[in-house]
Amino acid sequence: MFVQKTKPFLYLGIFYLIISLIIRIVFFFHPITTASFGVFEVLKIILVGALNDALVFILASTFLALYFLFLSNSKYQKPYGQIILGILVLFFLYILLIPNNIFKQYGGSVAEIALAFIGLKIICFALMLFLPKQRLKIRNVLYFITLFLYVLLIVFNAVSEYFFYNEFGLRYNFIAVDYLIYTNEVIGNIMESYPVVPLFSVIFIVTLSITFFIFKRTKKELLDLPDLKQKFILLGSFILLIGVSLFGLNFTTKMKGSSVFEEEIQANGLPKFYWAFTHNELDYFQFYPEINQSQAEKNFLSQFTPPVLKRNIVSAEPELKKNVVLISIESLSADFLAHYGNTQKITPFLDSLADKSLMFTNLYATGNRTVRGLEALTLCIPPTAGESIIKRENNKNKFTTGSVFKSKGYDVKFLYGGYSYFDNMQDFYAGNGYDIVDRNNFKPEEITFANVWGVADEDMAKKAIQTMNAEAKSGKPFFNHWMTVSNHRPFTYPEGKIDIPGNAKSREGGVKYTDYALKKFFEMAKKQDWYKNTVFVIIADHCASSAGDTELPMDKYRIPAMVFSEGFIQPQKFTQTMSQIDVMPTVFGLLNFSYQSKFLGQDVFSKEFQPKAYVATYQDLGFVKDNYLTVISPVRKVKQYALVQQKNNLAPEFNIYFDENPLKEKEQNKPMVDATISAYQSTSFWLKKNQLNR
Repeated sequence: MFVQKTKPFLYLGIFYLIISLIIRIVFFFHPITTASFGVFEVLKIILVGALNDALVFILASTFLALYFLFLSNSKYQKPYGQIILGILVLFFLYILLIPNNIFKQYGGSVAEIALAFIGLKIICFALMLFLPKQRLKIRNVLYFITLFLYVLLIVFNAVSEYFFYNEFGLRYNFIAVDYLIYTNEVIGNIMESYPVVPLFSVIFIVTLSITFFIFKRTKKELLDLPDLKQKFILLGSFILLIGVSLFGLNFTTKMKGSSVFEEEIQANGLPKFYWAFTHNELDYFQFYPEINQSQAEKNFLSQFTPPVLKRNIVSAEPELKKNVVLISIESLSADFLAHYGNTQKITPFLDSLADKSLMFTNLYATGNRTVRGLEALTLCIPPTAGESIIKRENNKNKFTTGSVFKSKGYDVKFLYGGYSYFDNMQDFYAGNGYDIVDRNNFKPEEITFANVWGVADEDMAKKAIQTMNAEAKSGKPFFNHWMTVSNHRPFTYPEGKIDIPGNAKSREGGVKYTDYALKKFFEMAKKQDWYKNTVFVIIADHCASSAGDTELPMDKYRIPAMVFSEGFIQPQKFTQTMSQIDVMPTVFGLLNFSYQSKFLGQDVFSKEFQPKAYVATYQDLGFVKDNYLTVISPVRKVKQYALVQQKNNLAPEFNIYFDENPLKEKEQNKPMVDATISAYQSTSFWLKKNQLNR
């Protein structure tokens, strides 16, 4: 009796385990998986993965267990049926008519969802109450729908995990949480990137087929429903399994592997999603290694003159009130440029511009998201654990590059071809004194092409020129920060602009079109009166991919950057290791600005500059210096790697590939560990205490 009643769970569970195994095997052979595995490693990944999947399925079965718990014939008998129906109707009217009911207090669509759910429940309950002869048929239909939804979620989750891994080389993380929040952009991205109709047709057919299979083999269990005593026994057993699952996942989700890929493939995406959803910001002092706070600040500030957080930068030369245009390019890895060995000729303009510019050949992005790049270029501070400051509540009134320019009498704007509410950019930049030009500022006739992320970069280039011409007429210098959008999946752009078709939806096409749009921007800019009095800073926000054999693969953070100003900046190559956070302090140095600074980046041409870089994910915080990569992670873990540049035909300053050789604890460079902790601990402390505000 009891075993028979578990048949729906067993069939669904076996199906889930099979689907999860298939996805795991696909990940093994996916091109993004660059690690190799031995036989025992493969067995370990499969077994640990299967255990993770089984434990997750038990937890996910909770709704199915509740569904079976409330299956009953006795509740339709008089007077219980009429009482229950009356309560449901009153509950529906409460949600519909009471202005400040508990659901409306939550805001959003919660009240509408609750109203729809209770309304459907009333209809189904009434049909089964007043049509007793049709009760079994109605119950079978509802059971089929329940199974269909479970199977659909299993299949859809597998497809989602595949596409997420295909993009990032990881299971779900903070980015997946963002994708739930920004549904318009994400759904639009999927619609434009993939063959949606065939894909969803296959999902529907597979789901329907599996549902029919399970339904036919389990529907007879609805003929003889368990009594109250039997339900309590089944419920108690399920609660025990829930406890075992929670305990087991607490252990299995912390199991480590020899590489990031091993850990990701053996993991289950749903616990990782839950963890990311509940840990938007990681408290450094709860999860990361610490030293004495005063000592940490002393260590970190020793690189500055004077060694204090709030310090005066004084130039011996007269200030140059030149216009500054900062262009952060979406997802432009260093290895897209010919300088770094690329032979595809997809960045001809940027390669030519680099030879006429101050080129930073050894520069690293702080993170792997656009908001991290914007944070680094705007706040000039190391990354911190959890979500970017741009997306946190306490993100306003910060000391920014814009605030320095404003203190010098500049017009300050943020330019973005999409809707700037995305990724909280509008809230952040407006809250820090920037004016915003985004898709809302475009007239229909100004848009020749757009996709879900925004107008084509060429259209944005024209709008930027229009904006800068208006600013120049005011007589004030201007600082404009333009964030491009076209080099992003689905990689669609206007036809006939480059030799890669816009419907090819290729990364190379996205890169080449962006390069083309930038060329057009500079051709238009060169015709303007303000051009020769303008400094252009061109830099990527992050690399195209962050997947690698280690937590922080060095080549996945190396980005191109250059400063160009005709007749002002002499072409040269700066080859020392530096960070995104050093770029704008360096630009201020080139302009001979005297100002009061709280920036944690350095002018690379100052005598106290120390070559180094900060690279991070949302939880792994890395520090690169003197051929060491030190990584601190939750919970108070420290790893260190010796960096050895791989041999190839490129000049050392353009060779982005390193072997990251892990060091045992006794082999670690302790001063470098202290320097890493000092940098991240100090930054986290100052943010927490609002000491990096204006």
